[in-house]
Amino acid sequence: MIDWLRRRPDEVPQVEIDGRLLPLTLRRNAAAKRMTMRLAPDGSEIRVTLPRWGRSAEALEFARSKADWLAAQLAKVPQAPALSDGATLPYRGRAMALRHDAGAPRKVRLGEDALHVGGPADSLYRRLQRWLEGEALRLLADDLAYYCLRDSRRAPPLSLSRAQRRWGSCAADGTIRINWRLVMAPDAVRRSVVAHEVAHLTHFDHSPAFHAHLDALFEGDITAANRWLKREGRSLYAHFG
Repeated sequence: MIDWLRRRPDEVPQVEIDGRLLPLTLRRNAAAKRMTMRLAPDGSEIRVTLPRWGRSAEALEFARSKADWLAAQLAKVPQAPALSDGATLPYRGRAMALRHDAGAPRKVRLGEDALHVGGPADSLYRRLQRWLEGEALRLLADDLAYYCLRDSRRAPPLSLSRAQRRWGSCAADGTIRINWRLVMAPDAVRRSVVAHEVAHLTHFDHSPAFHAHLDALFEGDITAANRWLKREGRSLYAHFG
């Protein structure tokens, strides 16, 4: 994997988009034939991939020339409401009310239609994210065990991913990484990503054989799950970018 290249903080180039200054990050890729650009899912930065021979100044000018497109993309980024009592937070595809009582125990408690949590407000964000990550690991481990059993194989190592774009990955050694934010998506969507990565344990590509194998593994509508991710996936970054 090629890491995003950054200068020192005081040298990071920025592009003004609708009154906001967004940092520009560059990734040089030997296989790239031309510059490509995208906005981070949470709208926090502009990312440009360029060939090895590409110049940083050209990347900056390229981003500035696409200001209108970037503004349109930025407008689509969901604005996260404050995580406080009365807010809503998605969990397994449901909008759960957040009930915060500073005098109650700090541990998050799952109710029928609400998440109950106590403790100081200034650590609420971190504690909610830790709880969601714990739930994600629990659910994803069950999903992985289920699909590996269907595939007549031992479950490989599983870890959570905090990737900004990829929902899942399968390494050459069989290790599977799944984006923890999928705990906020409907169960069928989360499970479709796990099934996808398990199918890669047999077919390390996206060939017709891979898709046939995935269709045999996944019990739901894979097309509908993919459509949900394309339509709603960005919203999973609203609270925890």
